[in-house]
Amino acid sequence: MSEGHEPDRTPGGTPGTPPNLRTTEVDLGGLVSVLATHLYSTPLVALRELVQNAHDSHTRRRLEDPDGAAGHTPEIRVRAGARSVAIEDTGAGLTEPEIHAYLATVGTGYTRLLREVTGSEELIGAFGLGFLSAFSVADEVTVTTTSHREPAQGHRYRSRGGEQYSVEPVAPRRTPGTVVELALKAEHAHLADEQALREVLGRYCVLLSVPVYVGDDEKPVNAIPVPWREPVPTTGLYAARMDFAAAFGRRFAPLTAFPLNPADEGADSVGLLWVQDGGTYGSSDNRDLAVYLRGMLLADDARDLLPSWAGFIGGVVESNRLTPTASREDLQRDEHYRALQQELTDAIVNGLYETARLYPSAWRRILARHGQDLLGAALCDDRLFTLLADDVPVPTSQGDLTAGALRAAGNGAVHVALGSGGGFEEMLYRAMQVPIARGDRYAVLPFLRRYAQLRDCRIVELGAESGNRELFRDPETPLPAEEEAWLAAALAEEGEQLVPARFDPPGLPLVLVPDREAELKARIEDDAADARIPSAALRLARAFTARTDGTVKARLYLNTASPAVRDLLAAYRSGHTGSATAAGLLRSLKVIMAAAAGSAGGDLAAALAGVGTAVAALTAPSDALSVGFGTLFASDEPGLDERGEGGR
Repeated sequence: MSEGHEPDRTPGGTPGTPPNLRTTEVDLGGLVSVLATHLYSTPLVALRELVQNAHDSHTRRRLEDPDGAAGHTPEIRVRAGARSVAIEDTGAGLTEPEIHAYLATVGTGYTRLLREVTGSEELIGAFGLGFLSAFSVADEVTVTTTSHREPAQGHRYRSRGGEQYSVEPVAPRRTPGTVVELALKAEHAHLADEQALREVLGRYCVLLSVPVYVGDDEKPVNAIPVPWREPVPTTGLYAARMDFAAAFGRRFAPLTAFPLNPADEGADSVGLLWVQDGGTYGSSDNRDLAVYLRGMLLADDARDLLPSWAGFIGGVVESNRLTPTASREDLQRDEHYRALQQELTDAIVNGLYETARLYPSAWRRILARHGQDLLGAALCDDRLFTLLADDVPVPTSQGDLTAGALRAAGNGAVHVALGSGGGFEEMLYRAMQVPIARGDRYAVLPFLRRYAQLRDCRIVELGAESGNRELFRDPETPLPAEEEAWLAAALAEEGEQLVPARFDPPGLPLVLVPDREAELKARIEDDAADARIPSAALRLARAFTARTDGTVKARLYLNTASPAVRDLLAAYRSGHTGSATAAGLLRSLKVIMAAAAGSAGGDLAAALAGVGTAVAALTAPSDALSVGFGTLFASDEPGLDERGEGGR
């Protein structure tokens, strides 16, 4: 500032204060209402916050008076009364100035200040808002407290709504500590139930080091041994983990349990993860992760910390470094959060490896229960794919088989059907006596494609053009155009393309294979697809199907190696009048099989009638045979006229 220059001043202001600057007014009543009523997602959080304050009171007493605290037993007791709940502790207590400075001042927390001074990681509170949660469930809050610094004095704080309060002296408690009494609102009267309190606090407080009792119970709700904290003999460690997982899990029993022990020396997170005994399939998401910050439940549903493919994992994580939101019901997505995500992924992969190596019976149960989910998981992590490639079950036409078993049964090739099977396709697969993987199931096709690359084996994708070429080989001798046209007229429906081929087994004369690209084209060009499918995905799908016009809806592969087909062609070439009857019988068989598969393949009633007519014609006296043929092909079968010639 240069000499002789007078600083800017405003009345009552300070040097450098801009003119007309005013102080922001705070509507304390409105602020209390918002914070107390809308900050927390559930009224149960009030119990958590008040028990948390009681825990910090014990830690504070030990930090401030280590010699005096050594002679008392920390304890928190929660009691239910007539529409009331009381939380009692034997911690540090409060002096009257501390009541005014911390209890009655929103946003000022002594716990946070003490942690900054001492560096203690045991203190939980951070924002000075926890006590305010009491007003979200109570009409009136009363706090009776005696400080360990002034054991001869006691004080009682009383407030309705949190905006105004009174403090009066009372006879001191026999020992330092605090009792917070909540006169519950009518809509929260259900909290005054001891069994409900045991269930809620048993989850909130399971990792607290201070015992928490309900009513006159002699056993605390947090009496479950914590395997990563307590010394357990190596021989009993796995059993201890399973016991904790069974006690903590809410919906499913554990199949195996393994620790979260990050390899990074800078990591602080510890805990336990387990595989849940609950069936999952593809999009099923049963992830169940609870996160505790310094021993108190912070997030009961932190599933986003787990990898998206781990829909079968449950767990408990304890950390001192994660940053809570103001409501302490969620976590900030910072570098500690992202680091924990990677630590959890590594722990799951390592835990599955450990289970496969050390606990084979548990591993078999995991594969049986979560095989479908593990197929997708293997595609998301190279380490998991290496572990699961030869073990994970794949759904096939012959039940669940491993990829290795599929490969062995297919003489070095893995066969996978792109459609849902049924009808002639299913008959063909069974007749081949080769298990066919269900490519329409979750993750099966991409998993087997990657497996084929890993094991350097062939993959035959039935329903795709390349797979069909391998399965349906060209005839030894091409059929004359006139014969192929007659067969097409006799056997194929509109939208079906006749394809002469050779395939096994010879006893199967024909196979109707739907065109999967034509099916997809029909689905995505449906008007309703615009509402069902996101626009970007719809554009990509339509670009993919633009290469087909959709007129060929199925291909009818005719087995020229089949004795039945050879006899049919021989009869046609010789002019045998029975060729038309035989062709009609094959056509009817095709329609019946297509109907059995639930797909459209012609007129079923006409096909059934055609079978009867063919049988009658074949068993009729020779002089009536020509009449039988005429009746058969003058009926509802459109492909042939009464002379057995194409009528299209």
